Amino acid sequence: MALITWTEEKYGTKWSVADQQHQHLFDLLNTLDDAAKAGDRSAIGSALDALIDFVVKHFQTEEDEMQKQGYPGYEAHKAEHDNLVATCADLQKKFHAGEAEVTPDTTQFVKDWLDNHIPKVDFDYGPYFNERGIQ
Repeated sequence: MALITWTEEKYGTKWSVADQQHQHLFDLLNTLDDAAKAGDRSAIGSALDALIDFVVKHFQTEEDEMQKQGYPGYEAHKAEHDNLVATCADLQKKFHAGEAEVTPDTTQFVKDWLDNHIPKVDFDYGPYFNERGIQ
């Protein structure tokens, strides 16, 4: 069973680019969760790297559009992104050095972050972008 499943009702931001990227991000997180549950360190490493790489790209996409559109919540939004990226980068470094493991608790942490961030923070930019013709 998937750790996280994207639905329009729960996660739709009303900005198609973000919605598509969030769906891909969920797929990557589910892959990491499956690898963590299987205990396959090689698969975990590959999935972790793919997830973090995509998260960084996704956050940059959001931040670039926020800046382009003059989004007033940009600074606070970027701060949340930066905090998660720093946490993930630290975990990634420690994992590859053999100093940390990725477990289902780790993937649950990311799921919980997404469950909090998308509906409570990302939802604010959708209407703002839509008013400016960005779908």
